[in-house]
Order: sequence, then structure tokens, then C-alpha cells
Amino acid sequence: MRIILYTGKGGVGKTSIAAATACKIASEGKKVLVMSTDQAHSLSDSFDMKLGNEPLKISDNLYAMEIDTVIENENTWGNLKGYIEKLMVLKSKETIESEELLVFPGFEELLSLIKIKEIHDDGKYDVLIVDCAPTGETMSLLKFPDLFKWWMEKIFPFKRKAAKIVKPIIEATIKIPMPTDDTFDEIERLYSKIDELHCLMLNKDIVSIRIVTTPEKIVVKEAKRSFSYLHLFDYNVDGIIINKIFPQESLKGYFERWEKIQKESIQDINDSFKGIPIFKLELMDNELRKYEMLQKVANEIYREVKPEDVLYKDKIFTVKKHENGYKLSINMPFVDKNELNLSQNGDEITISIKNERRSLVLPTKLQSKEITSAKYEKDKLNIYFA
Repeated sequence: MRIILYTGKGGVGKTSIAAATACKIASEGKKVLVMSTDQAHSLSDSFDMKLGNEPLKISDNLYAMEIDTVIENENTWGNLKGYIEKLMVLKSKETIESEELLVFPGFEELLSLIKIKEIHDDGKYDVLIVDCAPTGETMSLLKFPDLFKWWMEKIFPFKRKAAKIVKPIIEATIKIPMPTDDTFDEIERLYSKIDELHCLMLNKDIVSIRIVTTPEKIVVKEAKRSFSYLHLFDYNVDGIIINKIFPQESLKGYFERWEKIQKESIQDINDSFKGIPIFKLELMDNELRKYEMLQKVANEIYREVKPEDVLYKDKIFTVKKHENGYKLSINMPFVDKNELNLSQNGDEITISIKNERRSLVLPTKLQSKEITSAKYEKDKLNIYFA
């Protein structure tokens, strides 16, 4: 199954683009499911049909759904939910564990990720199109596997034998209830699911992300920032869609000043994302709603391109021998090096860009090495080890 995620700043039209893409692929004979993970669902509005938590047939080969997190919450958490609720009520000034628990990034993102994995494993569709939430929430979703692993290891002692031995001491001293065997089973199942999901999401032959933007400087800037963050987490971006371009005939009178703004923005996108396919869609004279209109829009965007293909694949992380040691390069354009931080702790390095941060275990050949220097040059972070 092919999985394509559409993201972008709120209001750029990613839901319409995702829906239109699904219509085009389905009309060419592939079975497609388009799914919304945005809690402010608008996929129903795009198709002018009420969607729910189960796939609804829109037309031949085309199905759509909007995730209901209340239902998915019950299906996913089971006994684990009760244990988490116990931990949640332990919040006090003295227990840092409860503080960490309360900043656990939204359960909604986890439910969306698990649903993507379940649909992939069922294998009922040729293509899954995911209409993601605006950029910030999408990053929460996509960095979840890394954060989830950290969180689970912080909160839950995985070795149940050791847990049974220390159970009376922990419960008596720091007043944290230990998981039961049933809870342990659920934790381990969930942990395994997330691990498998992470491998799936990093498979660049299956999963790619497309960024939707508009020709405005502030929106283009966010698209670049998203691109950097996605590369930091090793996700493949295989397309940029510029939506809501003013047609030439409309750039008169009141809108005349927009001509220069949008020309500069489009040129900036073309220069910045060289190599990655860039698609353009002019502002339509009607709302992007209902199947026929979405189909028309998709043909305008993709023309002869098959949108279900992997349109571009980049090698984001590379390790090469370098003089007295090794060089780890991360292809990460659009970064202000003043906002870049790097640290090493044993076989793990932590990279921060402004308010985004990723900790990753080094490849085996680098685990016994120490960082000697690092440089950000030509859109790449180069880290030298010896």
C-alpha cells in the first residue's frame, strides 16, 4: 500500500488537495481511502457528505473517513487507560513523574498513527491519503514514535520481574501504583505497534509527505521550516503544492500589488526546493467541493503525473569515512545555524532546531566514537566523529 500525507499551515487548502488527489487516483482504477487526522474535520465538507469513523464509499474505488478519537480511544487503550488515569491523579509538587505525564503529547496523535498502521496492515486499499492537521500538530504526530519510546521508558518499568520485586517499595515510598500483568501486556503490545509503525513511516518506498503552501512569504517560510523538521526526523518530502495562486486576469486594480508578492514567493519556492516536484494551482472561481470539482482540480494540479507514485526520494542521513574518522551528514536546508544545538551522551546525540528536538541512537560504527566538530554548510549538518 502507498501512503501519502498532506500537511501545511492552516488555511492553505490541504484538505481540498488531499481529497482531489484521492479522486484522481481512484478514477484511474486504484482503490483509495482518504482519511482526516485533523480534529477540526473538514473532509466531510469537501465531499459534501457526512463522514464518520468507518470508511464511507464516495464513488467507484474511493472511500473516505474522519477519525473519531473518542471511539478510537476506547478501542486502543483498554486496561491501559485505567492505569494512566491513576497516574494522572498523582500530580503534586513533589512528583516529577506526574509532571512529565501531564505534558505527554496528545493521545489524539497516537490514535491517528495507530489507525494508519491498522489500515496498512489490513491491506484493503492500494493507496491511503492522509489529510493531516496543520503543521504544528502534524509534527507532533510524526515525531511521536521517538517521543513515545522516551516517555514509555521513563514511566513504565518494562521488566515485569523486577517490577514485582520493587512493587511494595515503590508503592509505599513514591506512591505510584505499579502496572498489573494485564497492563504490562497492553503496554508491550502498544510499544511493539509503535515500533513497527516507526519502521513503516520511515520506509521511503511506501510513505511520503507533501507540503501544501500558498504564494505568501509567511506561509512559504513555514513550509521551509516544516521541511527542515521533517528531514530532522528522516521523513521523505516528495512534492510541494502551491495553492491559491491569483490568475493573471485577476491581478488588476485592488489586487495589483499581489502580483509582485506572489511572483517573488513562487520564485523563492522554485529556488529553494530544487529537485522536488512543484505543482501549482490557481485560485478557482468556485469552492473546491464535491467529487466533480475535486476531480477537475486534481487534473489541473497533476496533469500527466501519477500522484500515487513516489515523486522524489532523498537520502537524508549519510555516514562516510572522513580522514581520521567518520562524517555523519544530515540534509537539512533552511536552518538558521544560530538556532541549531548539538550534544552527545554516550551512543546518543540530540539535535535541536529552535523549538524542535530529536534524540537519536547513533549507527553502530559511530557508537564508540566521540564528536570532534560539527558544521552547518551547504544546507547540511555535518558531524565529525573520531
